[in-house]
Amino acid sequence: MNKANLKAYAPQARLDFIAAVSARANLLGISIQGVAPAETRGDVAIIEGREWPKKVLAQRQKLIARIEKEGFSQTIEAVTYTWFNRFVALRFMELHDYLAHGCRVLSNRAGGQPEVLSRAAELDLPGLPVDRIRDMQLAGNQDNELYKLLIVAQCNELSRVMPFLFERIDDESELLLPDNLLRTDSVIARLIAGVPEEDWAQIESIGWLYQFYISERKDEVIGKVVETADIPAATQLFTPNWIVKYLVQNSVGRLWLEANPESALAQGLDYYLPPAAQVPEAQADLDRLVRVRIAEDGVALNPESITIFDPACGSGHMLVEAYELLKAIYLERGYRPRDIPRLILEKNLYGLDIDERAVQLASFALLMKARADDRRLLDAPLKLNICAVQDSVDTDDALIANIILDAAVQIDRGESSGSAHLFGGDGVTDHAHSSGLQAEDLRMLVRFFRHGKAFGSLLIPPVELVEKLSTLSAVLDQVESDGNALAKQYSHELRQYYLRPAQLLAGTYDAVIANPPYMNSGGMNAILKAFAQAEFPDSKLDLFSMFIERGFRWCKETGFNCMVTMQSWMFLSSFETMREKILANRTIASLVQIGFNSFPEINSKVAQACTFCIAAVPIRHHVAQYVDLNTAPQSSDKDEVFRKRTAAMVFSVDQTEFGTIPGSPIAYWASDRFRELFASGRTIEDIAFSKQGLATGENGRFIRLWHEVSIGKIGLSMDSRAEAKASGKKWFPHLKGGAFRRWYGNFETVVNWEDDGREVRAFGTENGGRARSRAQNVEFYFKPGITWSDLTSTFFGSRQVPQGFIINTVGPSLFAKSGHSLDGLLGYTNSRVFQRIVDVSLQGLHYNNGVIGSRPYVPPTHVEKVRALERELVAISRRDWDAYEGSWEFPGHPCASAEARSLDNLEAAWNAWAQAKSADVRAMLALEESNNQFFIDAYGLNDEISPTVSEEHITLVRPDRVKDAQRFVSYAIGCMMGRYSLDEPGLIYAHAGGEGFDPTRYASFAADADGILPTMDLPWFDDDGAQRIREFVGALWGVERADENLEWLAQSLGPKSDEAPEETIRRYVADSFFRDHVQVYKKRPVYWLFSSGRQGAFQALVYMHRYNERTLARLRSEYVVPLSTKLVARLELLDKDAAAASSSSSRSKLQKQIDALRKKHAELLSFDEKLRHYADMRIQIDLDDGVKVNYAKFGELLADSKTVTGGSDD
Repeated sequence: MNKANLKAYAPQARLDFIAAVSARANLLGISIQGVAPAETRGDVAIIEGREWPKKVLAQRQKLIARIEKEGFSQTIEAVTYTWFNRFVALRFMELHDYLAHGCRVLSNRAGGQPEVLSRAAELDLPGLPVDRIRDMQLAGNQDNELYKLLIVAQCNELSRVMPFLFERIDDESELLLPDNLLRTDSVIARLIAGVPEEDWAQIESIGWLYQFYISERKDEVIGKVVETADIPAATQLFTPNWIVKYLVQNSVGRLWLEANPESALAQGLDYYLPPAAQVPEAQADLDRLVRVRIAEDGVALNPESITIFDPACGSGHMLVEAYELLKAIYLERGYRPRDIPRLILEKNLYGLDIDERAVQLASFALLMKARADDRRLLDAPLKLNICAVQDSVDTDDALIANIILDAAVQIDRGESSGSAHLFGGDGVTDHAHSSGLQAEDLRMLVRFFRHGKAFGSLLIPPVELVEKLSTLSAVLDQVESDGNALAKQYSHELRQYYLRPAQLLAGTYDAVIANPPYMNSGGMNAILKAFAQAEFPDSKLDLFSMFIERGFRWCKETGFNCMVTMQSWMFLSSFETMREKILANRTIASLVQIGFNSFPEINSKVAQACTFCIAAVPIRHHVAQYVDLNTAPQSSDKDEVFRKRTAAMVFSVDQTEFGTIPGSPIAYWASDRFRELFASGRTIEDIAFSKQGLATGENGRFIRLWHEVSIGKIGLSMDSRAEAKASGKKWFPHLKGGAFRRWYGNFETVVNWEDDGREVRAFGTENGGRARSRAQNVEFYFKPGITWSDLTSTFFGSRQVPQGFIINTVGPSLFAKSGHSLDGLLGYTNSRVFQRIVDVSLQGLHYNNGVIGSRPYVPPTHVEKVRALERELVAISRRDWDAYEGSWEFPGHPCASAEARSLDNLEAAWNAWAQAKSADVRAMLALEESNNQFFIDAYGLNDEISPTVSEEHITLVRPDRVKDAQRFVSYAIGCMMGRYSLDEPGLIYAHAGGEGFDPTRYASFAADADGILPTMDLPWFDDDGAQRIREFVGALWGVERADENLEWLAQSLGPKSDEAPEETIRRYVADSFFRDHVQVYKKRPVYWLFSSGRQGAFQALVYMHRYNERTLARLRSEYVVPLSTKLVARLELLDKDAAAASSSSSRSKLQKQIDALRKKHAELLSFDEKLRHYADMRIQIDLDDGVKVNYAKFGELLADSKTVTGGSDD
């Protein structure tokens, strides 16, 4: 199975199916805008002038009623997935030859039209008389209509054994079956072409197709507050096969092996973790539980009694895998192979889900799995135990209950329940049914599912309902058999929609196996959030944790709760109560911490999972098996890592030991010595304050990247709030986390703290409201300390902070307490010892200040050694940070420094710098390992932590010829704009409006007179960017060496074949520089690209800090208007050349140039008109508003406006 094919096909298929179904609805006069009237004329219906068979009106009315209830889009989506699922099922069945007639319904083995068309008269499908088929074939023009009838008839035939997927069609589904299904671009043709036959070999392809089918909808709703209807799309995730095998083998497999110690099945269970050696007390409890379970069946464990429940079954992956193991168990017990499939489906496997689409596919997948083992399986209907949880919020429970109970009482009394009682009879519900069942019991069942789609399997049936389930079942049986028509219908619906799910929810099982939905409380809607708080107070923070807690209620005393979930519940303090209850009242049998790359299909570092099997009862001093896959490289194949695990990755631990660490994290790797660190009681907070800082309430209003504002308004290196206030500055450096980085850096943002934060502190209170901001711990503002990023998906990294910064909630910091020093603490928090310590409680994601402050810390006795290490490491990291334009201390590009200019050329300068950078990386690697060893020795952890540092953890930028060449061009353009100068280090001009610009500071290489730099594909102007790069390298190493330096630069940027160096540089400046600039400056560029459009007739960079209200007029008069004149002259010349061309090929070549230039000229004229309009407006910008606001003022004049002005400010 090639998942790439499925991934490419399914999302587009959803859109194609929706379009086809919508088009069919539109033909029927139904659209999102409304419903057209219909009228009847004899035997036909007329809708918008089109004739239809009269029976269409009843189906159409059902469709209209459904749309009124559910909405147009949701109804179309539902019908769409119904037909998608059916076509997918038919495709699988025809390729595996599972259709009774042996014909292909969707395709033809020899190519051409589907086989059923030519053999239609032989098929004997229900509701399709042979004479009608022959009449349509003889007509010669009814193939499309006949084919639709054949598909409907085939679905109706399959409804006998698969009513869940092929419910008998005589409704809006038939009405909306797409047209033109025989065309080569139909949804069926695309299904056949999009998924090659070999990709249908395994039933798992069905699950993957569905996962990819909903992927775009998932992307649309994820990260938002999710409506009930979107919960399936937001939470479903297909489980990697190896995890499914682990779950099944360590639950069902373990049960069988413990009950049958001599079983040979263990040899084939590659993902089974055999129980560790136990102390006698624990082993005795384990043996007792095995005996209790066997006793349920008699003298031996009966395969028919083993029950497996997946409460979030999705498309059935877990149940399909369980089928395989159960089949092996039955075979080992000696059952006849042909009897096994039906037994497994009807007795062993149970599943629930809120997504009816997924339930359809899960049921189908199981049937197909069983059909492969029993060719007669589909001859008779089966009773599958998989169903969807429904909503009853719009159901009239009183009416339904009375009609059913009325019929039941009539039957009970031996009275007729025929047509005379079609609508409820004569009110005999006042009399009791002999079973004691009352109307209120039926209503209770319906009301229990009032919010079924929102709560799903988390619903807990009340005791009074559970006690009535068997009686309800018997009464519904009775009414379905002998009741009147309406009562039969309601009884059937009540059983299917409410009784069956309630029975599954109330059941207990040997194994609960699931990949539950993941959704934190921030994504829950109000109804779901209230339910979580009321029913699952210990696990309410996420759906997955609520499922863990709910899972134990489904377990028998001897059962296992087995899931794959996020690993956060193992460590985070927010799950502490839940975790401690599990450790006290349940028993971990085995657990695998997967960590990074848990779900390769979503490529997410955030979705770090664990998978586990937990026994439902406590067993004192039980030793469980734990496997650590998280220490493997992040991108590694975790399936392979698990199968090739070493002894060092496997830990045998008594879970009572977890309680020795505060919060009881599942720190299975912690040694006795390691746990002693926590027992010492000494923490970071003994010597340092751990503080969060400012929450602005609206970052887009109060926070900027430092390069967005005037450098003159930024107050740097302030030592106190008083000095900051007295300075009169508006913006001050702000610690806001950032990417994983150690020792120094990530100083990117500034915050509006003018007048001691007057505006931000008052934010929200302007009209007597409540403050939206939170200026906390202000006494630590501007103090030196140690900071880190609160949110990260990798490792903990701390950084030295000099004085002058304001802390943020996501950039918390440590500050020395009176009488204490931070010396040694930076080294400690960047050591492998500390990483291991924070992993105990955090494992990535949020490193909040409270947890960091409470971590164990014993100040080093030889502080001078670690202080020296810190000093060197900070110096290297600072040198690295300041070597790039992102730093306000950037002195200039290293290849343009005085030292670089003393070398022969640009190549030599880069080589020297690259060697120095590589030396820094090697030095930092050695210093970090020394730092690690220092703390390993200090804490006595030599036997369990290695000082070795992987080079990927060294947070320095590596030399990269391509990127460094791009940075060199960026610096050159900065010098052209006047931002930098070859004569002085650092930032030269970054104020506002060009005020105070001093041309004399650019003697070696002159800055542009107006801060406007043309960047076209041809040298129309002397001061264009590509031309000036030649001047720039000439100023550095002499004009006579310009060619060799341009050659090296062009080679670095990536030349095309037969492209001269200056052409390569020009192409980069014209086509790629701005894109790179936007990326480097984090979507807040300082050089703005004014562009005429796709033809590239005109484009020029304008330096934001030098822009003023006259800039657009100058842009037009000095560049756009003259360029128009040049283009006209060029066109006239080309016209003459074309007229005088001696050959047709020359003339043709010239004509192409003329056509291209005319398009450019037309674009330029249009741009000039827009530019004139904006120039007349004399637009002013206020740098304090930020790039996002100011860039938007120029509309279509600027390139990549959506990139710059869109997105979040956080």
